[in-house]
Amino acid sequence: MILENRVLEPELMDDERQSIAYAKADFSASNQLFVDGFVRDFPGHLRHAVDIGCGPGDVVIRLARAASDIHITAIDGSNRCTRQREHRLRAIDRGDVNVRGRVRLVEGYVPGVALPDRSYDAILSKDLLHHLPDPSALWKEVVRLGQTGAAVYVMDLVRPLTTGDAHCIVDTVAANEDPILREDFYNSLCAAFTIDEVAGQLRAATLDLRVTQVSDRHMLVSGLLTSPSL
Repeated sequence: MILENRVLEPELMDDERQSIAYAKADFSASNQLFVDGFVRDFPGHLRHAVDIGCGPGDVVIRLARAASDIHITAIDGSNRCTRQREHRLRAIDRGDVNVRGRVRLVEGYVPGVALPDRSYDAILSKDLLHHLPDPSALWKEVVRLGQTGAAVYVMDLVRPLTTGDAHCIVDTVAANEDPILREDFYNSLCAAFTIDEVAGQLRAATLDLRVTQVSDRHMLVSGLLTSPSL
């Protein structure tokens, strides 16, 4: 079946088995691709970052390790994910890497999470956009939270052409994962946007950012905020 339009999925991972499956899943390749790309492309923006929709926190931890001076505000709407992140950060800090002291956990929902306007020099988000019924919620928060000249780095899934393509991606990437995760991954692919759709969202938000495909299943939105106006 052709996936002409996206099929919405739940925004938050509030089911305990679902949250545990995601926490155990191996997203290391795409998460490291995200972190390496951000550090490489925006080396002058590694001071105060906000990660919108950070999930179990693997990206946050990888970024804190990669940039020793960065401070990260990590936002997610799932209470279970917040508890999992806190547990992981405490475990890391028992070792020799001071990560937890540079990561602030915030439970909140976009748009309108309780953070001050224009406070960050980097706005990050990975794999959140496809969860949102209204994608403008993310772009409004990007504009509100970023300082003029802030770096924007948003990675998300690209919707496949057909449901058969979506099943093929799941079988290739997540063959050995928990069945719950495989089902959620398939649903996420069907809920994702196309590159043209995201380009239209950026135009509607008057955001001068570029969107490109960076893997067989991921797109990247990146660039600098050129105006503080909402």
